Amino acid sequence: MFTHNRIFTQCMSIPAGGKQFKCEVCDKILAHSASIKEHMRIHTGEKPFKCELCEESFTRTGNLKQHMIIHTGEKTIKCEVCDKMFTHSRNMKEHMRTHTGEKPFKCEMCDESFSRNRNLKQHLSVHTGEKPFECEVCDERFTRKGSLKQHLRIHTGEKPFKCEVCDESFTQNVTLKQHMRIHTGEKPFKCEKCDKMFTCSRYLSDHIRIHTGEKPFKCEFCDESFTQNGSLKQHLKIHTGVKPFKCEVCHENFTQSGALKQHMLIHTGEKPYKCVICNDSFSRNGTLKLHMRIHTGDKPFHCEVCNESFARNSTLKQHLRIHAGEKPFHCEVCNESFTRNSTLKQHLRIHTGEKPFKCEVCNESFIRKTNLKQHLSIHTGEKPFKCEVCNESFIRKTNLKQHMMIHIT
Repeated sequence: MFTHNRIFTQCMSIPAGGKQFKCEVCDKILAHSASIKEHMRIHTGEKPFKCELCEESFTRTGNLKQHMIIHTGEKTIKCEVCDKMFTHSRNMKEHMRTHTGEKPFKCEMCDESFSRNRNLKQHLSVHTGEKPFECEVCDERFTRKGSLKQHLRIHTGEKPFKCEVCDESFTQNVTLKQHMRIHTGEKPFKCEKCDKMFTCSRYLSDHIRIHTGEKPFKCEFCDESFTQNGSLKQHLKIHTGVKPFKCEVCHENFTQSGALKQHMLIHTGEKPYKCVICNDSFSRNGTLKLHMRIHTGDKPFHCEVCNESFARNSTLKQHLRIHAGEKPFHCEVCNESFTRNSTLKQHLRIHTGEKPFKCEVCNESFIRKTNLKQHLSIHTGEKPFKCEVCNESFIRKTNLKQHMMIHIT
């Protein structure tokens, strides 16, 4: 143990008769004897000032007073640029760097700079690979103690941060702040290339990769790359086979909670996404967006071999198998192969005799939904496929193609 008399020596070097106190442990000079006890606590680890609300302890009474502001919520220091309030002047100084763009803390390994020293320290673990904080429940490790605390709420189910508007609760305060922008409509983060706005900086960073084409998150199993770490984690479940989300109606399992929610719409029959042009409804917003390309004619995915364009990326991938000669989907009954899994499923109905698409007018059944749609035009009299040469109309696209041969010959 240290003793004050041994650690500090009085120096009579000040002409005015004042005293200096020098710490023999760290050579720090103290001008006042009252500072001796406070300084000694750095070496002894003593923290006599304890918060009665959260039991956190401090070496100085001033630090305890500053800490108490966290519980009281008092924010007395105001940013003159954006009017944001802060509990401490040091927090305001750090905040000002968001306006000035100053990043004084630089990584010596990769030259990346940060506005806060603690952000630099956290960043350094990327290079060292150090993750000293381990979860006792699932053994996952973290670079920050705060990240471990947030992670533990997954196991405890604790969501201490509650939205006063809609009562939704969150595990992190920063997530609550981002959520509040849904209610306020605030989108402070703007893409400089396409002017799209975002509620948080992470969404903007993910979005920018669309323009740069960067896919930094790579799968170790199949070398597929992704723009977001979350997408990689979801993708990995394909290899691991983990499907933690189970449908209570039909017991089908899913890799993602979002996929389960979308699946549940099959059982409820709910189709909340409606096309404003043709009133067709869909269970997914993504499906509606794809459907809209029928009306707009937008086909953003181009084949580099034959220049054919497609509305969907998945359709382009299927199309590329034609050029490659790849037919990975095999029928176990007759060994016929197909470029698409959906085509194989339709083909299997030939063997099973299944015709799931039934006409409500005449009860005739069909293997494919497209065949049913074509059949319905017999009852409605609709002929949607029109010849641009002679204006004759047809029920089926194939009939129009056959008819066009008349004009060619």
